[in-house]
Amino acid sequence: MDMEKVNCMDFDEFVGVFGNVIERCPLIAAAVWSQRPFLDLEDLEKHYFAFIDALPQSGQEGILRCHPDLAGREGQQGGLTSESQREQSGAGLTSLGAEERHKLAELNAEYRARFGFPFVLAVRLSDPAAVPRELARRLRCTPAQELRTALGEVKKICHLRLADLLNADPARL
Repeated sequence: MDMEKVNCMDFDEFVGVFGNVIERCPLIAAAVWSQRPFLDLEDLEKHYFAFIDALPQSGQEGILRCHPDLAGREGQQGGLTSESQREQSGAGLTSLGAEERHKLAELNAEYRARFGFPFVLAVRLSDPAAVPRELARRLRCTPAQELRTALGEVKKICHLRLADLLNADPARL
């Protein structure tokens, strides 16, 4: 899909295509649509990021709460969005053994209790063995540090999803 097509989309089509670029947050796509025309992927991405950055802390935490736990119950019960399913599957998180899933579940619960939102990681840039290590490392962060880190991961996911939709090279990260 090229940027000319993106810029010609009506509201409903744009939200339908780009509504899950930020996990389960079509409202962000709705707000970004009004910023057309976009010059390129980087410009479109800039509008998503600006929206996130302009939110108060409670709104930013709300974006994080829209994400599922990695290798969590939602994935096991088929409740992931197609994007999350593809990302978690591609990272090997849907084929973990029982012990690995249990360890991740414990770490996810500890993380959620500490920070009030799920652990977010751009798993397409990771491997299954690195996920629990990164989760354990980030559990030692302060809440302010972790909010910044988690939002950075949301932006990486956004970048990758936009690149997919626009058939662009996601290498710029």
